[in-house]
Amino acid sequence: MEVINQLLPNEEQMAGFTAPDDGSPIYMVNLLKYREKAAYEDGRDSDLNGRDAYALYSAGVPACIEKVGGKLIFAGTVQRLMLGEVEDLWDDVAIAMYPSRKAMLEMMMLPEYQEIAVHRSAGLEGQLNIETTGGVIDA
Repeated sequence: MEVINQLLPNEEQMAGFTAPDDGSPIYMVNLLKYREKAAYEDGRDSDLNGRDAYALYSAGVPACIEKVGGKLIFAGTVQRLMLGEVEDLWDDVAIAMYPSRKAMLEMMMLPEYQEIAVHRSAGLEGQLNIETTGGVIDA
């Protein structure tokens, strides 16, 4: 199995994301891989590493998620691989709940989200986003 981290969805993935859905909540699993050194698209000089640049994004994104009715469910640092094999582990994992795909798209269009998104792309080497349905199981 080949694993390719990306910063943006390809055309087919974006078409699926923007297709009409049933309006059910989605849980987006984010597998994050950071750059060694942050790389801003506008060419600004930065002494930040990728994790620190992404932290500027992640400090503001929960408020954006909440603005569209979602919430951050989990965020954690990958420690080791328990089962299976991949060439390179991700650095962090985050799970966010959105009331629907449409709500996630609305969040991505918010001016405050657009403002912080530059830190996301500067900090990430790439990521996998896995859309899931279901919900949190309370013990």
